Amino acid sequence: MTSVLAIETSCDETAVAIVKNRYILSSIVASQIDIHRTYGGVVPEVASRQHLQAINPCITQALQEAKLNWGEIDGVAATVAPGLIGALMVGVTAAKTLAILHQKPFIGVHHLEGHIYATYLSDRDLQPPFLCLLVSGGHTSLIYVKDCGVYEMLGSTRDDAAGEAFDKVARLLGLGYPGGPAIDRAAKTGNPQAFSLPEGKLSLPEGGYHPYDSSFSGLKTAVLRLVQKLETENKQSLPINDLAASFQETVARSLVKRTITCAIDYGLKTIVAAGGVAANSALRQYLQEAAQKHNLNVQYPPLNLCTDNAAMIACAAVDHLSRGHISPLTLGVQSRMAITEVMKLYE
Repeated sequence: MTSVLAIETSCDETAVAIVKNRYILSSIVASQIDIHRTYGGVVPEVASRQHLQAINPCITQALQEAKLNWGEIDGVAATVAPGLIGALMVGVTAAKTLAILHQKPFIGVHHLEGHIYATYLSDRDLQPPFLCLLVSGGHTSLIYVKDCGVYEMLGSTRDDAAGEAFDKVARLLGLGYPGGPAIDRAAKTGNPQAFSLPEGKLSLPEGGYHPYDSSFSGLKTAVLRLVQKLETENKQSLPINDLAASFQETVARSLVKRTITCAIDYGLKTIVAAGGVAANSALRQYLQEAAQKHNLNVQYPPLNLCTDNAAMIACAAVDHLSRGHISPLTLGVQSRMAITEVMKLYE
């Protein structure tokens, strides 16, 4: 039984958690949403300062809730890539300090691998191979999960990530930040067939379209032009809920079509949806319906584990540590790093 304390500070959540195998003993998340809402998005310098203020109280609280002492913790982990450099450095510095102080191994974790492991915390029998649809503010990827640390990227976005598109369209519609939950709420009373919006296909040089890659910049522009047109033609208020529902429907169906096609082509019977956008109600509904038609199994993390948290980082670290994967204390942070390079983090 392996226990790991993990720290996640890749963006705007200061999170600390302790996980024993696939069981969460404590999970603390100090959100900065209210602070960054003023700016309509995350301000890196502000995020780093907030992490500095919150990190020690979060560590203390995580240890208290888990009711463990340092003799019962086997390793200390932190997200090292990808993310905001200043924010990552706060968490990694704290984790390395704890590892040195308490003579524990340090495990650097790739943020996207953490999102994949979030579902392991709700389905403790989940095992590779499976296909992961990872959709968040910075990433939209179809990942073939072969084993711990062994991944193949099958599809990605060529421009905006799905979560980024949600944020931008929400801002355009005056729904605020973060955009994903705001659009999801507005769409519940809207008509998803009210407006026809482009899916965003990517042409192949030899003809046809890429079956797994996504594009959302054209969809975002289409919503902008539609809003401008409606404002010109109709001096009354915009049909915000219908616009939100139509946009959400287009994104969800686009992602589902590519995910199902990919799973079938690669003979993968299990699909895991992860990342913040995996909490979207339309995406969950359409993916579940499509999977059932093709006798595929779909797994999701609990809603509170879709967004950034340290429990998912700890879960990934537990698996790596149990296999003898330990990071050097000289390991630095990186703003960008492909998930296919995960094993470079370990000695």
